[in-house]
Amino acid sequence: MNAPQPRYGPDEILLGFAAAVRAAGVPVTADRTHAFLEATALVGLDDPTATWLAGRATLCGGPDDLVRYDQVFDAWFLAAEGLPRAGQSKPEASRTIDLPSDNDGEGEPDDEVLRVAASDTEILRSRDVAELSAAERARLARMFEALRPRAPRRRALRRTPWRRGEVDASRTLRRMLHHLGEPDRVAWRRRGSRPRRVVLLIDVSGSMSSYADALLRLAHRYLMTAGQVEVFTIGTRLTHLTRAMRVHDAERAIVAAGRAVPDWSGGTRLGEGLRAFLDRWGQRGLARGAVVVVFSAGWERGDTSLLAEQAARLQRIAHRVVWVNPHRGKTGYQPVQQGVLAVLPYVDDFVAGHSMATYDDLVGVVARA
Repeated sequence: MNAPQPRYGPDEILLGFAAAVRAAGVPVTADRTHAFLEATALVGLDDPTATWLAGRATLCGGPDDLVRYDQVFDAWFLAAEGLPRAGQSKPEASRTIDLPSDNDGEGEPDDEVLRVAASDTEILRSRDVAELSAAERARLARMFEALRPRAPRRRALRRTPWRRGEVDASRTLRRMLHHLGEPDRVAWRRRGSRPRRVVLLIDVSGSMSSYADALLRLAHRYLMTAGQVEVFTIGTRLTHLTRAMRVHDAERAIVAAGRAVPDWSGGTRLGEGLRAFLDRWGQRGLARGAVVVVFSAGWERGDTSLLAEQAARLQRIAHRVVWVNPHRGKTGYQPVQQGVLAVLPYVDDFVAGHSMATYDDLVGVVARA
């Protein structure tokens, strides 16, 4: 009897583990991931203790990272406390919530409760990404694979055949000539449509570090399914990520992004980043007529007047500007950050972006833009 083949190769397991450690809040960069793969190749993946030590030595940057690293290692390789091992799936559980009933019918008790079963997946969709555990972040990463973003459409100059609209004289005449001049059905046409470009600007500063992994996965889904998409990151500098992330595997795309971005968890200079984008790419046509989506909490360390000036400039050349704030959908949120106040007059849509449910809503907002 042949032994069962493993579901994933060693490199895929190690890359997934490095991504899970990063999702748990440890600042795992591309060079640390590369060093981890080299160290594990030297000590051997079959030795759990050596693999654990190799990861602590290469992936962790300080004492504060060790506790999170150990928790992710146990969940990923050792299945501590019943968590699934790497490559295994956990059956979906359900939770029961008691809701008071509004039924006032005769003979029914006033305190009747309605039992509602909600799956873990439905609950996870509404959870704040920043508050998820390592195991929950791994499940959320798999949920992104089912996301199918659509590109917005714009009217094209060329006409296309249609069931109604304006008379297509050329096609109607050709039909008559094909039938030796005998009258035939009238051909109709209408203005066609083309996909509109989508530009994603992702803030990777310290205030957005807990959401960066989810936002990059969302950007990867756009690159894979929505046609003309460009991805940039903004922190202390501007980085063009489109070419680096245009690979089918999401984990490899995240690793490539980590290798390309030099300013993870740094400061926030949105005004300078927008100006660099508009000067080098946007003004030349990349943002002209496009739907530009900015993911940022709005914390600005630079001059907010510069940010307002560049936001106004962006609105003039873009078809629509969508600003995604991870705090927008939280209870009691008020847009009091100076960066948010500076850009709000020039934003067409100001939406939330802290959970999988809000990312689904964002996909609809962009598709209708």
